[in-house]
Amino acid sequence: MRLSILGAGSWGTALAIVLAPRFERLRLWVFESDLAARMIVSRENDVFLPGLRVPDNVEIVWDLNRVIDGAGILLAVMPSHFARALYERILPAVSPEVIFVSATKGLESGTLLRMSQVLCEVAKPKFQPRIAVLSGPTFAREVARGEPTTVVVASAHAATAATVQTAFSGPSFRLYTNTDVIGVEIGAALKNIIAIAAGVVQGLGLGNNTEAALITRGLAEITRLAVAMGAQPATLAGLAGLGDLVLTCGGELSRNRRVGMELAKGRSLAEITGSTPMIAEGVETCGAAVALGVKYGVDLPIIHQMNAVLHRGKDPRAAIRDLMDRSLKGE
Repeated sequence: MRLSILGAGSWGTALAIVLAPRFERLRLWVFESDLAARMIVSRENDVFLPGLRVPDNVEIVWDLNRVIDGAGILLAVMPSHFARALYERILPAVSPEVIFVSATKGLESGTLLRMSQVLCEVAKPKFQPRIAVLSGPTFAREVARGEPTTVVVASAHAATAATVQTAFSGPSFRLYTNTDVIGVEIGAALKNIIAIAAGVVQGLGLGNNTEAALITRGLAEITRLAVAMGAQPATLAGLAGLGDLVLTCGGELSRNRRVGMELAKGRSLAEITGSTPMIAEGVETCGAAVALGVKYGVDLPIIHQMNAVLHRGKDPRAAIRDLMDRSLKGE
């Protein structure tokens, strides 16, 4: 089965590196033609994952028609706000037999759809796609270095998840299957918002008590919303929930955490996001998460305060004070 990866950011490139030994040939689609040209020569992604070699059996392409030609699995790793447009471009030429694996962690603004729902909506006029979603506690650089990593692959169809599990699992990359697509996608998307809040806490010089409280109550918010949408609570206690949340809130390589730390220093969001080509998905996801909370009648106080800090210029200290001053209640 041939694998093609759509997106060569740090995560897409890391997946190409770790999965290369599992496939005789693998194609990696690079959006930027100049970066693709350099990668073909240097075998290195000097923008998003410098210093790590891309194996020789990974074919670097920027032609979308070439990357989908003959693919048995399409692994989608594009930013969430590019997902719909990219699916619309490729789906007319994709076989209904292809397995789609979505590794994008986010929600679509406006529609509030999860990434698998975006794919289904785009594909619906032609066919019902076979979809799995991939998530878990992963930093791209550590995955690419071959450090032991565990993730979850979820699909409504157990056979699809099992196929991806068998195809992707290797000595340093272990997959667990799950049928709770909603829980895996919501956990993956919302943990980025809590990670920005964790960065604010750390940037303000607050201690371990505050960070532990934030992670615990943040997980409670994520779980409440996910369950209201139809997820299983146990999923949010697993790799795609608690595991990914702890990593992204505390890890030095977390882009979302870094955004929060810079906000705490008084930098504007525009200045922070404009200073790096890396995308912190929590920034885009925050407004959609607030809207989902309203839609499902779920209280999301931390996410509401982070939305105010990110998009309405609220002082982070005031946001923390307002969270602590909320009416008292049971856990």
